Amino acid sequence: MYYPEPISKLIDSFTKLPGIGPKTAVRLAFFVLEMEEYDVLEFGKSLVNAKRELTHCSVCGQITDQDPCSICQDEARDNSLICVVQDPKDVIAMEKMKEFSGKYHVLHGAISPMDGIGPEDINVPSLLNRLKDEGVEELILATNPNIEGEATAMYISRLVKPSGIRITRLAHGLPMGGDLEYADEVTLSKAMEGRREL
Repeated sequence: MYYPEPISKLIDSFTKLPGIGPKTAVRLAFFVLEMEEYDVLEFGKSLVNAKRELTHCSVCGQITDQDPCSICQDEARDNSLICVVQDPKDVIAMEKMKEFSGKYHVLHGAISPMDGIGPEDINVPSLLNRLKDEGVEELILATNPNIEGEATAMYISRLVKPSGIRITRLAHGLPMGGDLEYADEVTLSKAMEGRREL
């Protein structure tokens, strides 16, 4: 079935979003058509404003509407502690925990030779500059527990080790409430490596 051009363009726009297939895109497009015009205009404004008004923090790389971001400006935070994450969403996840009082560094990706992403394609050079200037004592590598995240953590670790800065990695293993029988071998192996005395 062929849709009028404005609907087709709207459907095409929705299919560009991650996780949105053709059927969901059609459903969303028709949902938008049923919305009040005011709500559609506000939705459109929100999209445009987010694109125009947000930038990356010149210090840590986090998405922000001010530069430097509020975390980098916060003098109560511990400058000697930097948590390295892959994506801006990871900073939000860490902040929700309300346990970390240091600062962050966002890589905007991970090393992945299969996808043609090397160390020069992620935000590593600015991290190395920060380590020279900010009196950092510990670097927490909180990249994802997959092949790309592990490769990225190992690469950064090798670069930073000679400086004498303490390098730690987030623990990996079984989630709270999880059952051993459903865990894969890699998760069980990491959980065994990270065991601690009670």
